[in-house]
Amino acid sequence: MSNATNRPLEWADRLAKLYTPVVADILDKLGFRSQCMNQRVRPLWPDAKAAGFALTVQTVPAREVAPPCPYAGELAAVDSLAPGDVLVVSESACSFWGELLSTAATYSGCRGVILDGPTRDSGAIHSMKFPVFHVGFHPADSLGRLDVVGHNIPIECGGVLVYPGDLVLADHDGVVVVPAGVAEETLRLAEEKVSGENLVRKALADGMKTADAFKKFGIL
Repeated sequence: MSNATNRPLEWADRLAKLYTPVVADILDKLGFRSQCMNQRVRPLWPDAKAAGFALTVQTVPAREVAPPCPYAGELAAVDSLAPGDVLVVSESACSFWGELLSTAATYSGCRGVILDGPTRDSGAIHSMKFPVFHVGFHPADSLGRLDVVGHNIPIECGGVLVYPGDLVLADHDGVVVVPAGVAEETLRLAEEKVSGENLVRKALADGMKTADAFKKFGIL
């Protein structure tokens, strides 16, 4: 299971109420300027949203077409999912993810999957409303095409280094990764910024010039 140290589910719930741009802005201010995944990672459907703690998976090209223990690493990773997790998978050229794994992940309390690769069974997954973020579609199975060599280890996904237990937020604008060490501070500051943006939005709607609004609120 994921490392439960300093990962209250409340954080995942608070993160889910935010949106990626405001979280990215706060991370910029904290000096973490490379936390947004490449724009190739997109939601399976426009309204998909995922927020939770990263359970990371490292894939590599398969060494055997017919391995003696099919899917061993993949199944071990999925069976390690705990409530509040988001599965984050390194780059792959074929489909790591599909309908049956989505069903298992949903039962475990997993809140979504981020893939730096394609997925399949997309219609069924969409019908389930299980949040998947991916780089496209590919019908070929992972068996004999990729191996999982470890999970809950540091990986790269979408150009971002992701550590187990980092907070991950994904929505229509993209995917942002919050380092675990600044998670609580990021949540607090992002919530404050949302409150400030609400004031700016009202001021602009009432006719205030953008320069005046920025001078007054310091938010844009």
